[in-house]
Amino acid sequence: MTVSMRVMSAGDGYKYLLRTVAAGDGDRSLSTPLTRYYAEEGTPPGRWLGTGVRGLGDGRIGVGDEVSEAQLQLLVGMGRDPVTGEPLGKAYPQYKSTSERIESRIAGLEPGLGPAARAEAVAGIEAEEAARSRRRAVAGFDFTFSVPKSASVLWAVADAGTQALIAQAHHAAVAEVVAFMESEVAATRTGATARDGAVAQVDVTGLIATAYDHYDSRAGDPHLHTHVVVSNKVQTVLDGKWRSLDGRPLHASVVALSEMHEAIFADHLTRMLGVGWECREMGRDRNPSWAITTVPEDLVSEFSTRSRHIDAETDRLIENYVTQHGRRPAPAAMGLLKVRLTS
Repeated sequence: MTVSMRVMSAGDGYKYLLRTVAAGDGDRSLSTPLTRYYAEEGTPPGRWLGTGVRGLGDGRIGVGDEVSEAQLQLLVGMGRDPVTGEPLGKAYPQYKSTSERIESRIAGLEPGLGPAARAEAVAGIEAEEAARSRRRAVAGFDFTFSVPKSASVLWAVADAGTQALIAQAHHAAVAEVVAFMESEVAATRTGATARDGAVAQVDVTGLIATAYDHYDSRAGDPHLHTHVVVSNKVQTVLDGKWRSLDGRPLHASVVALSEMHEAIFADHLTRMLGVGWECREMGRDRNPSWAITTVPEDLVSEFSTRSRHIDAETDRLIENYVTQHGRRPAPAAMGLLKVRLTS
């Protein structure tokens, strides 16, 4: 897949964004200005993307403008307009931690309980709360758009002019997929959520996103990809109110978006450079992949350190699964396994 998605939580998710996505898949101190990081490391600054941007800052920012760290903090960290600081609808909900939930429930126990009964009730509360997952407010969705590995290898060894054309094809594909998301996927929900209420899915004016180009993987291999961080804040067409994105269509569309991005990128690159494509078998438990015909698989493997590590760990986990269950994991389980290893 050339597109993956991870949900970003408010608060911690914003810190992850600064430390990794906005800092080139690396890690850095939050006290270091992003502009200084870009100047020192050569990673280009983020840029605004999506037609929803025109509803921000009284029109003072537009698609393609540079994103500052302060703007990120306002939009993703606080759910506010990145220019004016005005709240974009309701604030992110605050959910209690596990310890806070336990403390609250214990405080509500009957005062007349004896020591033994109270100890039993407390133990039951702690067990129940420990089994529950902590709810977190969603601040956005990090979509990672990657070109096929053979294209990254070609990009790595090409001259500057060819590199620019490959990047141009990639950016065009990302823009087209984001436009498709806006017209066919993005929506919000409005209405009552009670048992006797009704919920309607309504259209939004567009997506508010920030895009970050990265050039290598965590292992240092050439890996041309773009993180598109989609804000959870959207404005409805119906009444102009700010609401949250409906996350269900986003999750359901990831595979389709990946296929679309790969096809559009291949089309652009073929028209620009005249390259051909072929489908290559990648072995058991791996889907076939499309690759540029003139880029040999041996060369692709040489630049795939992280992929080799993931494959080795996948083989180890499959072997353990077979030992425990007497059979290989189902395709759906294999897909989840790959996602966890690559995230």
